[in-house]
Amino acid sequence: MLEELLKLVKENAGDAIINNPDVPNENNDAVCETATNSIMEKLQGIADKDGLDSVLNLFEKGGDVENHPVVNSVSTGVAGDLMKKFNLDGNVAGTIVKSLIPIVLGKLVTKTNDPNDSSFNLESILGMLTGGKQGGGLLDKLKGMFGG
Repeated sequence: MLEELLKLVKENAGDAIINNPDVPNENNDAVCETATNSIMEKLQGIADKDGLDSVLNLFEKGGDVENHPVVNSVSTGVAGDLMKKFNLDGNVAGTIVKSLIPIVLGKLVTKTNDPNDSSFNLESILGMLTGGKQGGGLLDKLKGMFGG
């Protein structure tokens, strides 16, 4: 699933990373990989701290993800990671995540909820968030929430 998420990040990295004069071309792939890993780490951290419901709410609601608290939290974390790893200015990192993270997470939500798109599914996302430790009837409960 991480490979599919990286592909999604790269597909949407245009102006945010690839065409960004503040990101040297030789760092484009590394910035995309860092953003991808950071997205997953931040989602896992939110699930650990606030519970799976907080992250799953993003997938349940769909629609406008830009103002969703999970997206805001992930964006803040990704910006911090980009600043730290690539010594980017806070405004540059903020611009990157503002134009990348809501789009990527919006498409992730859309693809996860699309029965005709098998690139992402709720089970694989849950597995990544929980390290494969889904409890008892939790998966069945979640499937019920999404009409599965």
